[in-house]
Amino acid sequence: MLDAILRPRSIAVIGASRKPNTIGYQILENLVRHGYAGAVYPVNPTATAVHSIRAYPSVEAVPDEVDMAVIVVPKQHVVDAAEACGRKGVKGLVVISAGFAEVGGSGVERQKALMEIVRRYGMRLVGPNCMGVLNTAPDRSMNATFAPTMPPSGPVSFMSQSGAMGVTILDYAKEYGIGISQFVSVGNKPDVSGNDLIQYWAEDERTGVILMYLENFGNPRKFTQLAREITRRKPVIAVKAGRTGAGARAASSHTGALAGTDAATDALLRQCGVIRVDTVEEMFDLAMAFSHQPVPRGNRVAIVTNAGGPGIIIADACEANGLEVTALSAQTTALLEKHFPEEASLANPIDMIASATPQSYRIAVEAVLADPSVDAVIATFVPPLGVRQEDVAEAIVSVAAHSEKPVMAVLMGREGLPQGLAELNAAGIPGYRFPESGVRALAAMYRHRRWLERPVGQVRAFDADRATVARIITAARAEGREKLSETEVMAVLEAYGIPVAPYRIARTADEAARAAAAFGWPVVMKVLSPRIIHKSDVGGVIVGVEDEAELRAAFDRLTVEVPARAGIGADQVQGVLVQKMVARGKETIIGMTLDPQFGPVLMFGLGGIYVEALKDVVFRVQPVTDVDAAEMVRAIRGIRLLQGVRGEPASDLGAVEETIQRVSQLVNDHPEIQEMDVNPWMAFAEGGVAVDGRIRIAVDAG
Repeated sequence: MLDAILRPRSIAVIGASRKPNTIGYQILENLVRHGYAGAVYPVNPTATAVHSIRAYPSVEAVPDEVDMAVIVVPKQHVVDAAEACGRKGVKGLVVISAGFAEVGGSGVERQKALMEIVRRYGMRLVGPNCMGVLNTAPDRSMNATFAPTMPPSGPVSFMSQSGAMGVTILDYAKEYGIGISQFVSVGNKPDVSGNDLIQYWAEDERTGVILMYLENFGNPRKFTQLAREITRRKPVIAVKAGRTGAGARAASSHTGALAGTDAATDALLRQCGVIRVDTVEEMFDLAMAFSHQPVPRGNRVAIVTNAGGPGIIIADACEANGLEVTALSAQTTALLEKHFPEEASLANPIDMIASATPQSYRIAVEAVLADPSVDAVIATFVPPLGVRQEDVAEAIVSVAAHSEKPVMAVLMGREGLPQGLAELNAAGIPGYRFPESGVRALAAMYRHRRWLERPVGQVRAFDADRATVARIITAARAEGREKLSETEVMAVLEAYGIPVAPYRIARTADEAARAAAAFGWPVVMKVLSPRIIHKSDVGGVIVGVEDEAELRAAFDRLTVEVPARAGIGADQVQGVLVQKMVARGKETIIGMTLDPQFGPVLMFGLGGIYVEALKDVVFRVQPVTDVDAAEMVRAIRGIRLLQGVRGEPASDLGAVEETIQRVSQLVNDHPEIQEMDVNPWMAFAEGGVAVDGRIRIAVDAG
């Protein structure tokens, strides 16, 4: 159905104007000036012709079929115009007009009325509050936007949630020679969304790269499902605006305090293979590389330069971005020695010195491309006197144009836009002004290669006692409690096959002594009170209790001193939890928080009292596959602590991965769970156990 919008055979411009500097004038002019291959029908009730084209008083007066209508009328007339389009049989609408849900109030109702008409007549809608759509295919050549620029044709399809950003992006694409296939400004997107577009572009033969400027996700779970499949066929590169917020929301769990919408965004995009960038400029740097260059087989890079400084900068940037400045083979070095003076440095980076000519670049780039230890080449040029950038660009193109390995070029002009970039981009060789830009693009291509080679992963299903957990949650909600007690948390974990350290609740010192005798010394003792969330902060956890005398003293402290320190009465202490002390394990945390947009977001990291101090954690959006869980465990900075250092045994990473997946299943089975922590999860050389945890549930059944 999107063919009616992206490949229409005929277009009506409702609100076409004869007044320059109006959107209705610009859109019709763009369609005509850029050679739209279909029929165009201006609709203007007060004009007989617009742009020398016969105009019609209404869309229903057009004698022929109309595939798509671009509506550019005041907001109060949009609904009537859409109704007329429905009666006419128009299949697609692009509503440029603003004044809908984005302004709130009556605009929300206006948008609802518009969508009711769209659904009733089975139309598709782009907008409202957008800048239009564009398709550069020769059999369409459609610029139904008010942007003043028509970009060159190419393999990149682009979706923007911002009209203003869309204008800038099309200008940027033309300046840098980045070929655009299709462009859609989605506006408020109550109908056609980013999900619809990536699904359409996945099947479009002319689209090789998908770019997205996002401000929010409409349906993130559907996006995840689509993108996981599409990114294995075509790269998807996204700028997601809105990284920061006014502050973290209040949260009772460590996971809730550490997680935020941007952490969830990062996790979602990473899980489905979408390449996230920080800026529009970086997005186009990557688009230039992905548009025409093959994805590298590995991360080994050769650097060719005529100046030492840029070579060093590129080498440093490679290492920082996970690329290896590889050692060249003896055969390659011997070949280079035949052509370059003694002053040249022929180790990688290859510094041909300032006397290098275009022929020097041909020789060096060709030599390293032939080296089996090289996966990609970055050639950089600083213009000395007497050597033109265009000639160097032509030399690089002549060698790299037919290479099966990616080649990046960095032309560092003294001022302005380097002259050779046009030649490079026209030949499909990405050219950059700054070394770091080329390295970032190549690193993104290598990450995409790793994604393509990554196993798809499976969501495992474990045996679980769902009924027990449901009873615990139901009982807590009946009492109006949003936090489960420590013993309820332990029971929930055990119901899902997550081992917990042995424990008992003691309401007297004698009961505590009997529990310790049953477990064996030493034990850990913890105050039990719904009013004390972070027990360690008020001395509510006492570890290493070795005998009965220590136990009785600890019991008194936990039931008398700790409540006073926490500012609560002793009557609000429910007892003391006595637990077998778990030693010689590594403290980790496995948690979850419910993001209002993304749903359950799972977290893993180093745990215990250090979790918020070190913040060495990673996130994934539920459901978490076995591959996701393995990546989470290995993505933290402190992974070496779990792998064993200084003679310590390695932790059982498989047990940690399984526990992450069991928590994922738990929160999927019981959507009432809003936040939870298993902290610490003690990872042993074999297996592991949960020592403490907390779970917060939604009390409101709605």
